[in-house]
Amino acid sequence: MLVLFETEHLKTSIRTALIEAALTPWQRNFLADVLARLEKYGSKTRLTDKQLAKLHQILGGESAGHGEAKQTQRMPVKARRFRHGPRPFISRKLTWWRRRLVRDIMIVAVIALVGLFYSLFEIGKTTFQGVAQTSSVASVRSNQAFTITDGDTVQVSGERAGTRLVGFNTPETFSPLCEHERQLGERASARLRELVSHGSARLTKVACACPPGTEGTSKCNHGRSCGVLKVDGRDVGQILIEEGLAVPFVCEGDRCPKTPRPWCGQRS
Repeated sequence: MLVLFETEHLKTSIRTALIEAALTPWQRNFLADVLARLEKYGSKTRLTDKQLAKLHQILGGESAGHGEAKQTQRMPVKARRFRHGPRPFISRKLTWWRRRLVRDIMIVAVIALVGLFYSLFEIGKTTFQGVAQTSSVASVRSNQAFTITDGDTVQVSGERAGTRLVGFNTPETFSPLCEHERQLGERASARLRELVSHGSARLTKVACACPPGTEGTSKCNHGRSCGVLKVDGRDVGQILIEEGLAVPFVCEGDRCPKTPRPWCGQRS
């Protein structure tokens, strides 16, 4: 696309060439067509690289051979000055606009890719508002947002690691032992999101069943904290167990039994 000054300058140059330059019938038709497009569309006129190259060749290009050199000698002095004068300015402006267009396209493409990757990683996550409950161990701040990671894990906003809900275990969706477990895990995650979105959710942090001094490290629950999530006063784990989407998983003191995973006909 051409700027206004460049468009007017180009139209003037073409008119001058049509009047004063020695042109072949094809060159004259080509210049007349370009001029008509410039008159109609103005600075919005679009020309291909091939058309621009041909335009520069006719208006201000260097001689391609002896025959063209003779033609240049026969042209009036004013026309010869035109052939060698405007070319550098037009070429620089067109090159600048092409580079700017490529740069803008690259910026838009990068922004689009970043948005695409972000949306892919955020698919399936739903944000809810948790309500604080006093606990002797720890509690979530009032109205602090958290996301549902899977059927038994949530991610509190601002915290590096997730919070494992205690008292139950749901099927795995990230590393299932079989397709049946993955499908049940997706149902459990969807059901937990449904419960939280349609009720009053309350997330309370509790102590993890880990050896003293290890809580918050990789040696205790993979660095995650522990919590109890209730909706309208009911523990979500109990609801999921009653609906066949979870199994009991109760730890005592600083020890936990082997994680139950009966959905593929075996335990792991």
